[in-house]
Amino acid sequence: MSNHPEVTIRPARGRDIESLLSLIEPFVLQRKVLPRTMDELTLLLPSYFVAECEGRIVGCVALEIYSSKLAELRSLVVDPDSQGRGIGQKLVAAAVQRARDEKILEVMAITSADDFFHRCGFDFTLPGEKKALFLQTRER
Repeated sequence: MSNHPEVTIRPARGRDIESLLSLIEPFVLQRKVLPRTMDELTLLLPSYFVAECEGRIVGCVALEIYSSKLAELRSLVVDPDSQGRGIGQKLVAAAVQRARDEKILEVMAITSADDFFHRCGFDFTLPGEKKALFLQTRER
């Protein structure tokens, strides 16, 4: 049995927006995730899942659906004090389950945490050796 309090994964709600902004901000400053404005979060709120522990949001992820073929996991973060407890994997599992429920064919994640996503079942190629390639059009 774990010493950690229980974590609940649930869809985000309107009253979560300020907590989400606060949670994401340190990761934006570290350049690990892209910034989100209050307006973006409000618009994308139905795409978000949150991890809640003792009434506090300790993690989040968004499943941004582009089409019936493709969705992307975005803004996956877990509070540093809550990392190492499987919260990120639970958030990914919830988002992937939503993609399955919505009959989305592929879910992608653009990340520097390859090992984490491998443990969640992601790979660099899809059946048929399909790969995602990128071209950056903005200055670094």
